Amino acid sequence: MSDLCENDVSRRAVLGAAGALFAWSFVPKFAYAAAGARDARFICIVLRGAMDGMSAVAPVGDPDYVGLRESIALSTEGGNPALPLDGFFALHPAMPNLLRLYKAGQATVIHATSTGYRDRSHFDGQDVLESGQPGPGRTETGWMNRLLLTLPEGERIEQHGALGIGPVPPLIVRGRAPVTGWAPAILPKAKEDLAQRLLDLYAVRDPELGVQLRSGLETDRLASRMGGMAGQPGGGASVAMRRVAEGAARLVNADDGPRIAALAFDGWDTHANEGGATGQLAQLLGGLDGAFAAFEAGLKERWADTVLMVVTEFGRTARVNGTVGTDHGNGTVAFLLGGAVKGRRVIADWPGLKPENLFEGRDLRPTTDIRSVAKGVLADLFGISAARLADDVFPDTPDLKPMRDLVV
Repeated sequence: MSDLCENDVSRRAVLGAAGALFAWSFVPKFAYAAAGARDARFICIVLRGAMDGMSAVAPVGDPDYVGLRESIALSTEGGNPALPLDGFFALHPAMPNLLRLYKAGQATVIHATSTGYRDRSHFDGQDVLESGQPGPGRTETGWMNRLLLTLPEGERIEQHGALGIGPVPPLIVRGRAPVTGWAPAILPKAKEDLAQRLLDLYAVRDPELGVQLRSGLETDRLASRMGGMAGQPGGGASVAMRRVAEGAARLVNADDGPRIAALAFDGWDTHANEGGATGQLAQLLGGLDGAFAAFEAGLKERWADTVLMVVTEFGRTARVNGTVGTDHGNGTVAFLLGGAVKGRRVIADWPGLKPENLFEGRDLRPTTDIRSVAKGVLADLFGISAARLADDVFPDTPDLKPMRDLVV
């Protein structure tokens, strides 16, 4: 990780990302000549814990879906309906922002996808997903870091090539190419009387600011009673996702900021009480949906040249378990969002949910390798050859061709 010098830091970017613990050293603006005049941004969100892809994007048109999912099955009818995408798949009702982007041609869903890993261990599954290797434990570098090393001289970031968001940069961006970390500040909880003492102080010294502070505190109390931000489902996790996205977007949006970034959201291991249209998973999906809106708003005009890729280490079992949750599985869903995405599509070689079609009789069978999706995005967005992708970014994958036509 880079060492920071006060004179090097982009003041506008640091001030724009309120609460930053880290920022990056000054990086001259650059462009990817191989991708034409586009000054592209690529952001990867890793959902750790294995997101239930069959609830995030429900195959409501599959005749076996409801029987497998029982009480947590989604429906396009009723009081809290799923959001239809293409007549067969429907989006979880907690994700209206994603639906809006989908209808605007700025989001694509890839279903029945996974890495080549099949053993259902979170630790190993995340290692394979983020390292880009065929199996776990083969390297301590991530495929996004190796991506930076493939860019020709004059096109890659010379000093600080990627932004790793979180107290520790995710494995996906670690490696020889420079990485800078950023995370929201985490401060100890203030004593209960601090707010009142500040109000008393500002009432004497700065009454106008005191009025604004009181208004802000009342809003915060209201949000706490509602369990999260006004207008946002869920509680602390939902709020945290949006706030991280807001800060990260400001950094990536800066002229002298990083063009490539990675972050991870935890908590997607829904073994019990997963919920259907409402509940635990709905709160998480609502928070993720709010993060999508925050990235779009924060990137402003850069959104047109952005691809945001959302992945998870594997999916969940096709059948609901005895604690009204789902266990570790295989096939899941991935999302591509951004103004650079060729959207309004669900890409799926759907395997079906009959017992004989399930992987090992229990999981949605993966039919699309997520590495093919990532290869396709990187090839189209940055002009990286299939050979370099197979040799350097995702080693030992010459037979795994890039999925093309994902980027406009």
